[in-house]
Amino acid sequence: MYKIVAKQKLSPVIDYFRVNAPEIARKAQPGQFVIIRIDETGERIPLTLADWDSKEGTITLVAMQVGTSTKKLGCLSEGDTILNLVGPLGLPSHIEKYGTVICVGGGVGIAPIYPIARGLRNAGNKVISIIGARTKDLLFWEDKMRSVSNELIVITDDGSYARKGLVTEPLKEILEKDKTVGHVIAIGPAIMMKFCSMTTKPFNVPTTVSLNSIMVDGTGMCGCCRISIGDGTKFVCVDGPEFNGHEVDWDILFNRQRIYCDEEKRSLDAWHECHCQKA
Repeated sequence: MYKIVAKQKLSPVIDYFRVNAPEIARKAQPGQFVIIRIDETGERIPLTLADWDSKEGTITLVAMQVGTSTKKLGCLSEGDTILNLVGPLGLPSHIEKYGTVICVGGGVGIAPIYPIARGLRNAGNKVISIIGARTKDLLFWEDKMRSVSNELIVITDDGSYARKGLVTEPLKEILEKDKTVGHVIAIGPAIMMKFCSMTTKPFNVPTTVSLNSIMVDGTGMCGCCRISIGDGTKFVCVDGPEFNGHEVDWDILFNRQRIYCDEEKRSLDAWHECHCQKA
């Protein structure tokens, strides 16, 4: 059992949890993830680490309520426990001194990009961060991202806050005027990461994306996170979760994301029905 020592609502559908997990906190590195299972009937959920405190023995998880499991997670409160929590898993982000780097976080992807931006800043890089969300209500951690960035650009799709547009727009503008950018890291919805990769490719700027959203068991045994990278096949959970965005076969990835859509909808409908009856 892993106790939730703090919980916050970052938005109406995005939850922040600080969880007591000293063994994981002691070994965590940027880009790694954990697998959680809320209870005996719960599924395994991959969540990239948003932060950790090795002295306090806690890790920070941020999750958006989308399906049944994340909605069940959102119902937990401070003092409640998570049944299973395994990690840190996956290969950590490659942190080195590139010179100038751009960190792009979209939606809930702002959470995992934060420790990566911090690590890159601590390595001596000039960090330009771009964070975006569909609307102001889904935007969070602006101050935290500003604290680890030399420059921060904030975007909302609908223009309800800061600049209106998509994160690819300032990304392209920076690449056009700054030829010193040595690397781009983009984390967010798969479609956002695809278009970030398409934006950087003409400039020949290496681009890293995180693909943990298609994982299931997190051990490499189920094969559900199998993806095509260049001319080869990789498993996101054991070979990643970060990959060269220019080599990802995005069409195959999108198809894999849709495999369980019907089952996920039935599960969510059943959860809503049960939840409403209890209410």
